[in-house]
Amino acid sequence: MMESAKAQSGGEPLCLVPKNIPEEVTDADREFFFRVVSVDLDDEQKSRILNPPSIFPRQEAVLAVHWHPEFVPMDLIAARIETMFPNLQESLIIPTQHNEILSCGAYSGVEVDSFSGGFNQKVQLLLHFENANAEKADTLKKMLAHTFKYRSSQLFSFIHTITRPDEERMEEAARLTGANDTLIRFVQIYVRKIESLIDAHYSDLPLQSIKNKLLRNFFDCLRPVYGDTLIDRAQTFLTAVKKEVKAHFSLRYFYRTSEIIEEARSLNAGIVIPHPEQFWPVLLAEYDVDGIEVWNPQSQRYTEFLIGVLNKKNQHRGPSRRRLLIFMGDDTHMAEKTRPVREQNPEKADREIGFQPAWDDLTIRKTLIMAGSSRKEVICEYKSRLAG
Repeated sequence: MMESAKAQSGGEPLCLVPKNIPEEVTDADREFFFRVVSVDLDDEQKSRILNPPSIFPRQEAVLAVHWHPEFVPMDLIAARIETMFPNLQESLIIPTQHNEILSCGAYSGVEVDSFSGGFNQKVQLLLHFENANAEKADTLKKMLAHTFKYRSSQLFSFIHTITRPDEERMEEAARLTGANDTLIRFVQIYVRKIESLIDAHYSDLPLQSIKNKLLRNFFDCLRPVYGDTLIDRAQTFLTAVKKEVKAHFSLRYFYRTSEIIEEARSLNAGIVIPHPEQFWPVLLAEYDVDGIEVWNPQSQRYTEFLIGVLNKKNQHRGPSRRRLLIFMGDDTHMAEKTRPVREQNPEKADREIGFQPAWDDLTIRKTLIMAGSSRKEVICEYKSRLAG
């Protein structure tokens, strides 16, 4: 038996929410939960990795220093890259998992969350190493482990906001999305089940699974049971709650940006600032970095402007200071490609390691030429810096 839930404003049906949903964890719930926390790939998922939808035979240089393997094995990723770029001649390919150093070939990398007290916000840094230097990074690895654990705690804040609940944040999310009490109760029932399953199996869960997308992935498993309309509405509400949680997530437990940079430099790491549109003040902060990302799939609006800014900065840097390099990042999340196509986030699923079309855009290339930059030149210069 289904009931039609009405939106709070207007009379259109909000979604169809079944009555008498069991509040205890069922066998189906357990199956869905272990499916979404699993880091093991079946043959179909491996096939998705090994058979990319696009091939780039004319691209001979690949600069990929901002991408996330997540739980996809590096040998599968390497095979995918080889398939995508059959005429590859020059490359610099370095993974940047969030707060965890991983290696690919001769290089290692990580994307680090940090806190800048100067302008009171989070700043992310891409750190890149030759493998021998990464192996010496004992202190940095401890700093990253702390940061990883703290960032993972955001999932529990997300869950507790819904299950405890935090009335103010829930009301704001409901106001923004038009969610009514029936939909909210539906979401709460399943988030409580997820919380119960995490508590029961926490010691056995892969660390990579303890992140906000666990809720999104679990609710997607419910689509065959409840239909897309209800789950889409639930996902919209969950996204609004997540934004509220992130907005109130304290930054004071992150290491300061200057502390991360100092430790990285002691290991001869290269340092790049990604997502500049999100961190405008870093362009004024004069941090000791090797370069700044001027384009990625989330940051495309100011690419030419940022190239011009870096060019002007380089013209005024003294002879003792190395020039700032221009980077572009594809920000690929490989785990997204392991999901069934109908459950993928299309915006993320379309990203590919090393595919940064702005390098070849004719208008942007004019600006790059004025700045004396190209993929091949950045690869050569950055490799030299990493070698010390």
